[in-house]
Formats: sequence, C-alpha cells, structure tokens
Amino acid sequence: MGQTAPQPHKQVRVLIADDSAFMRRAIQRLLEKDPGVVVIDTACDGVEAVRKALELRPDVITMDVEMPKMDGIRAVEEIMHVVPTPIVMVSTLTMEGTDTAIRALEAGAVECVGKPGTLSHELISVENQLAEAVLRASEARVQQRRQRLQFVGRDDARGAEKNPRVIVICSSTGGPPALSQVVPRLPANLGAAVVVVQHMPPGFTAALARRLDSISPLAVSEAQEGDAVAVGRVLIAPGGFHLTVGPDHRAHLNEAPALHGVRPAADITLASIAEVYGKNTTVAVLTGMGKDGAEGAARIERLGGTILVQDEASCVVFGMPKSARELTKNPHEIALDHMAEALIRAVA
Repeated sequence: MGQTAPQPHKQVRVLIADDSAFMRRAIQRLLEKDPGVVVIDTACDGVEAVRKALELRPDVITMDVEMPKMDGIRAVEEIMHVVPTPIVMVSTLTMEGTDTAIRALEAGAVECVGKPGTLSHELISVENQLAEAVLRASEARVQQRRQRLQFVGRDDARGAEKNPRVIVICSSTGGPPALSQVVPRLPANLGAAVVVVQHMPPGFTAALARRLDSISPLAVSEAQEGDAVAVGRVLIAPGGFHLTVGPDHRAHLNEAPALHGVRPAADITLASIAEVYGKNTTVAVLTGMGKDGAEGAARIERLGGTILVQDEASCVVFGMPKSARELTKNPHEIALDHMAEALIRAVA
C-alpha cells in the first residue's frame, strides 16, 4: 500500500461494485485514464458483485463498504470462498467506514483506499492512488480464507525490564490479514514491546489498531506523539507519518518526505530503533510490495538482532520479504501460521 504500482503486461480487467451510480461512473472514468486498466462491468450491490465475479472472472474488484442486499464485508467473504479474486476496498474515512474496511481486509481484500467525494477536485485527488492500488492488487495471490481468530482475554502485562526488547513488524499489501494472524497470537506476557509499520492511508491505521485490539491479548493502539514503547503494548505507526523511537523509549511522529514512496516507512522506524535497542531487536518482514524494511533489517542484523521474513508460499506479495531475505545474511524464513510462535521464541 503506497508502493509504486507494477507495470502490467496486459490490461487489468476490473469489476466495480458500488451502490451509487455516480460513484460507479466516477471510479470507471478514473481507472480507465490508466491504459493498463479496463472496466469490464459494474455491480450495484454485494449480491450482484458476487454473481458477476463468478460470471466474468475479473482480475480485480473494487468494492464499496456499505451496499444494500449484501454489504462489502459479506461480499468479500463470499467471493473469497467461491472465486478468490484480488479486491480493493473503497471506503469513506469515517470511523464506521474504516472499521468495516479493516474487517473486509481480514476477510481477504488486499488493498484499501479512501473513497473520494463528489467534487471534481476530490475525485482527482485519489485518481493515481486508486489506479495504483488496482494495479498492485492485480499482482496479488489470493486464497480461500480461513475462519478469523476469536477474541482472547488479556492477562496482566509484564513491567519494564532492564534490557528492554522490541519487535518491529513491517507489512504492506496483504498486511492487515497477515497481522490479524500474528498479533492476536502474541501473549499478554510477551517480553517485548511491539511496533507495527503497515503501509496504509491516513485514517485506516486507527481502524486497524481498533480491530487488532479487540481480538488480541496485548493492548493495540495507533501511535500518538510521545507514546511509551513498552512491554505489553503494540503501537501501529499512523498513516501519513513516519514513526521513530527516541532514547526515551517513546514514539515520535514526523511528516518528513516519503521513503520508497511510503509514509510511514519501516526503514525509518528501524533506523531509529537500531540506535536505541540494537541487538535486542527482532524484525519480522511480512507480505508486501517493494523493498521497505530490507535496509533496516540488515542494519539490525549487523548489530546482532534477529530477522524473520514471511515465506513466499504464505505471502500475498513476496516483494518486501524477498528484499529483506536478499539483503540480510541469516534471515529465518517463516510461514505465516508460525510467525507468532517464532517471535515469541526470539524474545524469550
């Protein structure tokens, strides 16, 4: 999310699902400005989206969140069950919309972009973002989804330690569902603080944090300026801001230029954490396009830290883990289902 889109060899065939006729036309006009995209049809509700996904077998579907007959989450669940297809959620930036979009990502959608308003300048503002999300999604590998994790009760978190440890999890395309398989499996007595850098637009990281917090033993929140990086706590870098950690073991946010085309960038977070935690750092690079996190992982490894990368078979996009694997000397390649267990062992 936020990475430069790949150049397709053929046109990406897109199905648009939205209950607004105006928005369907607007999204089609925006997408077809890119020569790599062709809209093959539209759907006005979730039921029609599922039917046309089966009939037309599009390369990518853009999916509204709130629709009659069947909402976006249910439509994603149905499509991922009967005809797994890369889906880009197009959601409002309201709390309700973003929370729903995060649940849709957990159900199998691979990208999420903010829904534009009806004014011409609002439409233009998301033009590139929407087309790039569709092109990225066309490169994703999707599978039938497993049942979501259920809520796990919290125990008392451990207090501060003399030699604090930190886990940094980096992810992009396919990251939210991957995170939902990893973070809730980390126990409340985990002996490390956790920082997550997920490439997402502003607004969606807060919804992601709320969702993970509701199903995790650890407390999960979107990072705010000055938040303590502490054992028993998961901080998620907010969309639109780089997150660094200072010698005070607190999160600091800035709006410096994007790195690798993204903000937040994992490499920026890892550079600061290397200075503070050194060998007491464990890095997990999960699914995502591009190379963000690779340089930071190599820096942490040189200091004696541990590097885990998600294996290719369980990735939606293998770009980030592949780059980290190539740039480090002794990375541990881990299947997503075993990533939480590997993180627990790394900080034991």
